[in-house]
Amino acid sequence: MLTRRIFLKQAGVVTGGLCSTSLLGEAANEISETFGNQKPKLKLSLAQWSLHRAFWDKSLDPIAFAQIASDTFDIKAVEYVNGFYEDKGKDEKFWAEMKSTSDNMGVTNLLIMIDNEGDLGDPDDRSRKVAVENHFKWVNAAKILGCHSIRVNAFGEGEKDQIKNALVDGMGALSEYAEQEGINVLIENHGLYSSDARFITSVIREVDLPNFGTLPDFGNWCLSKKWGSIQDGKCESEYDRYQGVSEFLPFAKSVSAKSYDFDENGNQPLIDYKRMLQIVKDSGFDGYIGIEYEGDNLSEPDGIRATKKLIERTWDQLD
Repeated sequence: MLTRRIFLKQAGVVTGGLCSTSLLGEAANEISETFGNQKPKLKLSLAQWSLHRAFWDKSLDPIAFAQIASDTFDIKAVEYVNGFYEDKGKDEKFWAEMKSTSDNMGVTNLLIMIDNEGDLGDPDDRSRKVAVENHFKWVNAAKILGCHSIRVNAFGEGEKDQIKNALVDGMGALSEYAEQEGINVLIENHGLYSSDARFITSVIREVDLPNFGTLPDFGNWCLSKKWGSIQDGKCESEYDRYQGVSEFLPFAKSVSAKSYDFDENGNQPLIDYKRMLQIVKDSGFDGYIGIEYEGDNLSEPDGIRATKKLIERTWDQLD
């Protein structure tokens, strides 16, 4: 979708390509007609992981996730986690029923986050092939749900060059399969090499498929441990989170607004949300921003509400 910022860049206003005052005026008139005076609309979704404790202890039913998002939080777009449906991966009837339920609630299904299906960057050819094929059922489930993507992990053990070659092969094979089904394959920064944005974007460029991209997460930029959380302050080596999000955004088809605990002003001490959301907005990204609460001090519902409030308040302050 053409955003105001992308239009400006293409028109040459941002880069200085319009050197004539009359041309600048014409471009301004066309921009005004196209966009009016409206700010880019904020679109929020809810990541299912925000309620993972409640789903694991069965105080909430993951089958009711779309209804929970809509009725409890007034959020009309959702991101699923495969771990809550491990025995349903190949159950097409189940996913059709989930799609019907979400449609009845007026909720849009965006993606499924895939974990624990094998390493797509495993240097061993046979193990990598198994991992790729393990993801196929989730591509099919995402298609039935009406999602645009699955989110995957870029893990593998070995030397960096070995892992890169394996990722190019594994991600390429999975993306080719998903492309036939109209589904995107997105890498999220989840620690180790997956949180090295320059490394991951080099893999994306080498695979060079339009449905292969990123899901930048605001918080998972620890290079020294798997899953990449920076919450506990014990990360030995961290990729700059603002740079990482900036480098991922040109390939992004979704964004994850990770949140932890809040200060007395309702802000995230570990993440400058105004700076981060300004980076997202300046990139021209026009998709959904997913709320993913992982804090300890607030309950999961209160953490989701606090994150939603923070994003909405901050978005209104952006340039």
